Amino acid sequence: MDTRFVSFIGAGNMARSLVGGLVADGFPPQNICVSDPDLKQLEVLRDRFGVETMEDNKACVEGADAVVLAVKPQVMRGVAEELAALLNGGKVLVLSIAAGIRERDLNRWLGGSAAVVRAMPNTPALVKTGATGLYANTRVSEAQQSLAESLMRAVGITCWLEHEALMDAVTGVSGSGPAYFFLLMEALEDAGVNLGLPRESARLLTMETALGAARMALESGDDPQTLRHRVTSPGGTTERAVATLEDGGLRDLFAKAVKAAASRADELGNELGEQ
Repeated sequence: MDTRFVSFIGAGNMARSLVGGLVADGFPPQNICVSDPDLKQLEVLRDRFGVETMEDNKACVEGADAVVLAVKPQVMRGVAEELAALLNGGKVLVLSIAAGIRERDLNRWLGGSAAVVRAMPNTPALVKTGATGLYANTRVSEAQQSLAESLMRAVGITCWLEHEALMDAVTGVSGSGPAYFFLLMEALEDAGVNLGLPRESARLLTMETALGAARMALESGDDPQTLRHRVTSPGGTTERAVATLEDGGLRDLFAKAVKAAASRADELGNELGEQ
């Protein structure tokens, strides 16, 4: 049985997803503590997963091997400074899933010598299909890095980054990415309705097509370009549709969109770090 103890500061959607994923993977619920001022949130976690809950952040992190900071970015500084005496020094892994909070700022608020891993998950983590970018500072040991990865893999796949600056690119690609696909699904559904399909049928066909395409891409081992060519017959309907999208500048539009998201992530990092 796993003897490590993990504490969560914050009991929001992402924390609940991570707790649920850990328990489903066999992590002992009695080794998990969650702290939050919202008693209703804590009651849900306690009743559903059997974890320990409390309102006192300091009491929750005492004796923990890892502390997951799952609070809103706007309150992160206050939470970190409150826990600095307990988390500084590198003995405890500090895993932040707060968007926009850079490692250097969080580490400064914690006292300057904390073992910090910054994580950028996305919303599909709520249904155990998330994609998370991870960055560890130099104080994180191999064992702590492995622990951080196991925590985030409870809700999906992980990708380690050598340089934290790449986290803005992760934000642009996967952090904001679900919204791009939802927009595409919305547009495809509307196009079907415009051609006469009932809204319900257009939506079902769109969602199942998106799911099937993603599953093919994940399971085939081939790159998207190869898969696209494989389903595009010369002179056929798909070729004409794809040519229309290409002529409309779809690639350039996506490049601009992802760059805009990454640029905004950089701006938010600066703003949050100056608080």
